[in-house]
Amino acid sequence: MSFPSAQPPARPGLRAGDRDRDAVAERLGDALSDGALGAAEYQARLDRALGAVTQDELAALTADLPASGTAGARAAARAETARRRADLLRWRKEILYWIGGAVIMNVIWVAGSISKGHLDTYWPAWPLGIWAAILLSYVFWPERDKRDRDRPGRGPRV
Repeated sequence: MSFPSAQPPARPGLRAGDRDRDAVAERLGDALSDGALGAAEYQARLDRALGAVTQDELAALTADLPASGTAGARAAARAETARRRADLLRWRKEILYWIGGAVIMNVIWVAGSISKGHLDTYWPAWPLGIWAAILLSYVFWPERDKRDRDRPGRGPRV
């Protein structure tokens, strides 16, 4: 399995920017850690990469390198971090929806109690409790939450 290199595609004759040089330096570092380059060759290529003016010069420095396992592992780690961040944001939204529902139901309960002149039975406990139980079920059985989100024909819950 090969992973795309961090280097953008070369465009003949175009000047190389700092981002291009950094991407090649990272690719060379991956090749060093994978054992595809020795320390001396790595240093020589790195020096040439940092002094490169065009993208052609940069492309020539990595053209003979094999696909990097280190880059793949780094990409997988970034994907996992992004997935966890998305899950956290989704949970934050769910909790805010619950709090918003609680505020609305409590305002309705208070308004009803004021209009009757006495405290009415606290009915928001039932819908809020059921809603909270459903949210907690996804904490204890997260595979059910994932299955519900990934069901065909149904967009992602956000």
